[in-house]
Amino acid sequence: MRVLVTGASGMLGRAVADTLADRGHAVTVLQRRPAGGPHREVLGDVADPALVATAVAGQDAVVHLAAKVDVVGRWADYERTNIGGTRALVDAARAAGASRFVQVSSPSVAHAGRSLAGAGAGPADPQRARGHYARSKAAAELIALGADSPELAVVAIRPHLVWGPGDTQLIGRILDRARAGRLPVLGAGTSLVDTTYVTNAADAIVAALDRAPQAHGQALVVTNGEPRPIGELIADICRAGGAPPPRFRIPVPVAWVAGAGVEAVMAISAAVPGLPEITEPPLTRFLAEQLSTAHWFDQRHTRAALDWTPRVSLDEGLRLLAAAPSADR
Repeated sequence: MRVLVTGASGMLGRAVADTLADRGHAVTVLQRRPAGGPHREVLGDVADPALVATAVAGQDAVVHLAAKVDVVGRWADYERTNIGGTRALVDAARAAGASRFVQVSSPSVAHAGRSLAGAGAGPADPQRARGHYARSKAAAELIALGADSPELAVVAIRPHLVWGPGDTQLIGRILDRARAGRLPVLGAGTSLVDTTYVTNAADAIVAALDRAPQAHGQALVVTNGEPRPIGELIADICRAGGAPPPRFRIPVPVAWVAGAGVEAVMAISAAVPGLPEITEPPLTRFLAEQLSTAHWFDQRHTRAALDWTPRVSLDEGLRLLAAAPSADR
């Protein structure tokens, strides 16, 4: 197949593009900056309908990963990239006669703040999702799945907490804060959390493309299927990355209040001209919530629907992280 992959400059997008190419597909990537990789590149903004139409022309399928994923930012930016970009790609895919579309989403689109223990993929809900990223991704998933038809088979894949060597989001932030002595454990650190090693996430997304005619119209959460207490998980990541594990704990109510205070300061800095904008807050209420509640998912339906199982265990992923060059940890 001829497949367009958006967001291939990121860790997961790059892994998806490479996996597709390894399996014999002709891959085109749409991204903002040249990556110098082996795939045909189209450079530009995923929210530009004209550029997107050019990129999608002649493609049999689209895998859409490009998104604004920052912790903070203006709603208009999330709306433009995550919602507008998805709409442009769906419209272009239909116009070009593509037959398959995989929307890479997030479990946060269905998370209203409560612990998730053995949960399935609930419906995306932009009204109840927490934060600009989750709300915009929820709206985007609804747009994508709303385009599912006999002509265009659409599957939404929600990989949970993807990580691996070279990850600047989850791993990079954990290690940076640990090395600076600013990484606490919230509460007892016993809430179970599942994650997804990057190889497994890429395999699942490619499986969704392969199985789109059978799995179309569904949203599927993807994880390693190995939940671990969050305090233990963070300590394991720190050790694998050569950073000291957390040495102090913060009660959850204190963390929530501190997060609210940081958000208030952020709002003031954004509203007052001349004040520096905070782009990497040390804590927010959403982050406090994520670090103190359970997040693990029943994977039986996902694995059956995709005919897929993870091939890299959590412990093997940690070994690979530890073996990676220091610049990739």
